[in-house]
Amino acid sequence: MNQKSWNTHLEEMMEAGVHFGHQARKWNPKMASYIFTERKGIHILNLTQTARFLSEACDLVADSSSKGKQFLIVGTKYQAADLVASASIKARCHYVNQKWLGGMLTNWSTIEKRLQRFKELENKEKTGILNQLPKKEAANLKRQLAQLRKYLEGIKYMTSLPDIVIIIDQQKEITAIQECITLGIPTICLVDTDCDPDLTDIPIPANDDARASIRWILNKLTLAISEGRYNSIKME
Repeated sequence: MNQKSWNTHLEEMMEAGVHFGHQARKWNPKMASYIFTERKGIHILNLTQTARFLSEACDLVADSSSKGKQFLIVGTKYQAADLVASASIKARCHYVNQKWLGGMLTNWSTIEKRLQRFKELENKEKTGILNQLPKKEAANLKRQLAQLRKYLEGIKYMTSLPDIVIIIDQQKEITAIQECITLGIPTICLVDTDCDPDLTDIPIPANDDARASIRWILNKLTLAISEGRYNSIKME
């Protein structure tokens, strides 16, 4: 087997706390096959399963990336927001890390208009036009720009629907998942012990609360995306 930059090691996953699930009483029975045991009322995930599905997800994104496919990473919980932004920027992926706006994918034409408005206001800011306007009008437009920047910064350069969506927290991002299901967009999702693995195309059983776990999983996925792009360039 070829050595890949996203190959997983059980020791690394243990150190990142990937194996810690939720309290056993909060579990989803559909996660039974991904759970190794229960300790002190906490479910412990089977890291062999995690490694298997993470490897499958990395192979998929690497192959898709080499073909020029576009990715959207979604994670708006406070533990994940900055990690999602930094990982996405590094791997040149689109991202949503503040709030999922309903219809962001299913009502893409409306979002496109907001993105156009966002770019118009940014251009006015860069060229100094905003500062030449009457104070009240300038203040209003600056508030509008700040709000658009907060929610749309990560998809500013997204010109069409993504090919694959990577989701950090299934419970929090259920609207995003439902939109992907409606549109037939494949999803890769971290699934903790309280999640429904049937809602995603590739479930990665993992702790979706700890920053170390989220960072570790994101790093593997974005490494695979970056390597896929690099390999496609080498082949040209």
